[in-house]
Amino acid sequence: MYLKMAKRVLFETDKRLLWKLIYNMGFKGALSVHRHKLRLRQGQVFPPFLYVSVINSCNLRCQGCWVDVAHKQQTISPDAFHQLVREAKAVGNVFFGIVGGEPFMHPHLLDMLAEHPDCYFQIFTNGHFLTPERAKRLWQLGNVTPLVSVEGTEIVSDERRGRAGVLNKTMQGIHNALDAGVFTGVCTSLCRTNIDDLLREEWIDRLIELGVMYTWFHVYRPMGPNPNPDLCLTADQAVRARKFVVEMRAKKPIVIVDAYHDGEGKALCPAANGISHHINPWGGIEPCPIVQFSKESIHATGADPRPLKEKFLRSGFLADFRKLAAETTRGCIVLERPDLLKTLVEAHGAKDATARQTALQELAAMRVRTSQYNPTAEIPEKNPFYRLAKRLFFNDFGVYAGHDHTRTAAPGVLTGK
Repeated sequence: MYLKMAKRVLFETDKRLLWKLIYNMGFKGALSVHRHKLRLRQGQVFPPFLYVSVINSCNLRCQGCWVDVAHKQQTISPDAFHQLVREAKAVGNVFFGIVGGEPFMHPHLLDMLAEHPDCYFQIFTNGHFLTPERAKRLWQLGNVTPLVSVEGTEIVSDERRGRAGVLNKTMQGIHNALDAGVFTGVCTSLCRTNIDDLLREEWIDRLIELGVMYTWFHVYRPMGPNPNPDLCLTADQAVRARKFVVEMRAKKPIVIVDAYHDGEGKALCPAANGISHHINPWGGIEPCPIVQFSKESIHATGADPRPLKEKFLRSGFLADFRKLAAETTRGCIVLERPDLLKTLVEAHGAKDATARQTALQELAAMRVRTSQYNPTAEIPEKNPFYRLAKRLFFNDFGVYAGHDHTRTAAPGVLTGK
C-alpha cells in the first residue's frame, strides 16, 4: 500500500500543487498546531484551523441541512474575509475550511482566496459549480482543494439533496477538477440510506481509479429545522464506519480523513479541544457549524472593537462550551446532552445565529442520540503513519484528563437506544 501511495503521489499529482499542500498545509499547519498546544498550556485558545461559512445560499435542499439556504442571501464580504485571514495568520494560522451553503455561489470566492497564497483552503462543495473554467482557476491558485460531496446512488442522491439529476452534475464537477490537475477530495455524510452503497471497498477503488487523492466519511447529524432523525446511523453502524476507515487506511493508497478519533481510537470533539471553531456568514464566531449560537463576531464594532485574537482568547461562551463539552463526553455534546448545551446558551445569553431564529427551540426539541463516543468499541489505527500523525497533531491535547465520561453520559448514549 505504501509503495502504491508513493507511486500515486509521484505520478498522479501536479508537483507545484503538491508542494503547496506539503508546505502550506503540512509544514506550516503543523507549526500552527504546535502553537495551539503551547497556548493551551497557558489556558489560551485560538484554533489553528478555522471553518468559514462564506455564504448561506445553496442550489440544493439537502435533508437535515441546518443552514438557512432558502433565506435572504448573506455573504462574508471580501474586506471582512481578508481581515479575518490576516488576523488569523498573525496568530500562526494557515488553514481555512471554506463552507456554506454552497461556497462557489459566493461571487468573489476565488478572488478572495487568491489574495492569500501563503494559506491553504479546502472548499466543501456539491461540485455543481466546478466548471472547467473554475477548475483551471483552482489549478492556477495551487493552494485550494475542493472536497466534493457524494451522497449515494442516483436515486438516493436526488432524495438526500432535494433535486433531480444531482449525482451526474456532482460527478462532472469531480471530473472537471481532476482533468485540470487539481488536488481533489470526495466526502460523504454517512446516513442510513447511503451507508450500504458508499461505505464499501469498491467505492474506495473507484475513487482511486478516478484520481481522487483523499476522501472523508462524515457522520450525519440530525440538526436544523427539519432534522430527519430517521437518517441517523445506529451505534452499530457508527462502529462499522470507524472500523471500515481504519481498515481502508491500512490497505488503500488514498488518504482517508477522520476528525473524531485519536490514534488510539478514542473519541474526541474538535471544538472541545479547541482545534477548530466556525465563522458563520454574518461573521458570528461559533464553537462548530452545528452549534449556531454566538457571543462574538469577527467584525469590529463600536460595541466590541477588540481584534480577533482577543475575542477568541477572552470569550467566556467559547471557553465554557469547551469546558462543558470536555467534562460531559468525549463525543458530541450536541447529540448526547442537548439539554446541557441549551442551559449554557441561556446562561450566556448567546445570540441565535440563524436567519430563522428557531435554533434554541430546535435544541430544546432534540432527544439524546449516539455520537462517536463508544468506549466499548474503541478501534486504534492500524496504519502506523496515521497513528503517529495523530499522536503529534490530532489528539485531545489533555482536555479530557480526569473525566470519567462513562458515568456522565446521558442514558442511551452508550447503547444507542
